[in-house]
Amino acid sequence: MQMVDADHQVAVGDLARHFGVTEMTIRRDLIELDVRGLVKRIHGGAISSRPERGSAEPPMLDRIDEQPIEKRRIAQAVAGMVEDGQMIFLGSGTTALAVAQSLADRTSLTVITNSLTVANALVDSRSITLVVIGGFLRREELSLIGHFAETTMKDVRVQKVIMGIRGIDADYGLSSDHLQELMTDRAILGLSDEVIIVADHTKFGHRAAGRTAPVTAATMVVTDLEAPADTVAAIRELGVKVIQV
Repeated sequence: MQMVDADHQVAVGDLARHFGVTEMTIRRDLIELDVRGLVKRIHGGAISSRPERGSAEPPMLDRIDEQPIEKRRIAQAVAGMVEDGQMIFLGSGTTALAVAQSLADRTSLTVITNSLTVANALVDSRSITLVVIGGFLRREELSLIGHFAETTMKDVRVQKVIMGIRGIDADYGLSSDHLQELMTDRAILGLSDEVIIVADHTKFGHRAAGRTAPVTAATMVVTDLEAPADTVAAIRELGVKVIQV
């Protein structure tokens, strides 16, 4: 419980290694703690039953007005990389929403998404074929995640994946504050050989609680001019293209 209180979320494997016991033992303990209402079990671990403070990403609707100019420039740059006739996957988040808004007037596109806000932005774009991946609703992000979403994506292949991320660091990689979203994000990263991460400068150097993938899971990162030069250089050294707009 001290570890849960400190980190807000814990993984079964990490706990088993820390305490020198089997993962089955940890799972039994987490079940008991969940029954007592002290934690909430999730796939692969548990999260605090109390609201997180400080480190957690604010709800999406609270972030829409953050760095609006940077997000608009990123979105316009990425929209220019999407060709008519392509099939793309567009993830959740405020920067991905800005990309959707920049694509709304395009023709002959197929956009697959797990984001309700992206779907809403494109619902009136009759020249865009819109496919919404179903799943469990993550209300803070207005996204659909979990087993149903991941199962559906096993049969999908697209030309481009465009997604936002909570944290991006050359050493730690791409990361998220929401453990239940990790497997869904990993499934999204596997949908294409061309993965474009859209992230303003505030995401650089941030190491969120859950490591989604190494930074090399992306083929390109599009960010703004305020992104820290040392982190940008380190990511480029790993062979990932970084475009600043």
